[in-house]
Amino acid sequence: MESACLNKNHYLFTSESVGEGHPDKLCDQISDAILDYALSLDSEAHVACETFATTNFVLVGGEIGFSKDAEENAKKIAENAEKIARNVAREIGYTDEAFGLNCDTFEFVNKLHSQSADINQGVVGKGLKEYEGQQGAGDQGMMFGFACNETPQLMPAPVMFSHQILLKATELRKSGKIKWLRPDAKSQVTIEYEGHKPLRIDTVVVSHQHDDGIPHEEIERTIIEKIIKPVLEPTGLLDSKTKYHINPTGKFVTGGPDGDTGLTGRKIIVDTYGGMGRHGGGAFSGKDPSKVDRSAAYMARYIAKNIVAAECACRAEVELAYAIGVPYPVSIMVDTFGTEKYPVEKIVDAVKKVFDCTPAGIARTLNLRRPIYKATASYGHFGREEFPWEKTDKAEELKKLLNA
Repeated sequence: MESACLNKNHYLFTSESVGEGHPDKLCDQISDAILDYALSLDSEAHVACETFATTNFVLVGGEIGFSKDAEENAKKIAENAEKIARNVAREIGYTDEAFGLNCDTFEFVNKLHSQSADINQGVVGKGLKEYEGQQGAGDQGMMFGFACNETPQLMPAPVMFSHQILLKATELRKSGKIKWLRPDAKSQVTIEYEGHKPLRIDTVVVSHQHDDGIPHEEIERTIIEKIIKPVLEPTGLLDSKTKYHINPTGKFVTGGPDGDTGLTGRKIIVDTYGGMGRHGGGAFSGKDPSKVDRSAAYMARYIAKNIVAAECACRAEVELAYAIGVPYPVSIMVDTFGTEKYPVEKIVDAVKKVFDCTPAGIARTLNLRRPIYKATASYGHFGREEFPWEKTDKAEELKKLLNA
């Protein structure tokens, strides 16, 4: 067997993605759709929503608190949570119990309730006297953001390519161009690197749920020729030695929540950098921006991407850390992996001047208190230009400070 570490700077790196029909991603999307609905009722809503799914069954639970019209808005959530969950399942394509879930017939249980007053007082600035009137972090913890210059999106290539494969598969499934594809899917891309430079794609793995009775040879040929190659050939990294593993168990008919249970927040590496950048302690989906697990991870990505876009470094990882109820980060760290063009201490100083990393400042800078979250819950939270944390509008300001 080939060694995964060919020499000190020559190695293979692998990342995976899962499709929107994966049971964990079904749950992430339901949780974020409920969050979006709560924010549409009250932009200051505090939400921590979890979803669980198994064979033709969905349960939602967690805490939701409103700053205005609390009783009326709680009633609206109770009345609409089931409809929201069914609509998400329908949009994904879960319309038949043979797929593992039927959007019209699954059993639904709602266990959502109001937010803890103890947590809320610190978040809204009614906690310790020294922080009175200032929005505190919704929890303690550390959050990471990462960026590198190996793709146009300033994302690691293995995870970016894995997402793109499944986006193509979803397009062909939903358009009916490949009629036998079902919603559940996973992909994986292994890239050979020299230092930080991708040299070639070594291995591609795709496991895609399908209708019964489709010959494996047809599945393999179709996925390679109509999905993988159209996505990866333009990269110039495929070659004659690239290996393909398509549905390597030979059959993938039973899938979705019937093949495996789903749970919110269980695909955190898929959501971020495919393992190339570190991840903090918490998942994202179902959490409003007062939860720094989510909002500070977005800010850390925003900072890291602007560092790389400003050509301060070829790679950057940013760590932000918080204490619950405290209105500012307890630490800010930048690691440039030896690729920096300025002293790292100077980069950190510039970051502190350019970016407001308080919980309130993050929500304000990135305009987070609005219903934008369901779209984040599949194919990665990063590397997609439609999201505000992907802007590089601070790159020139960073560069000017560093050159002063």
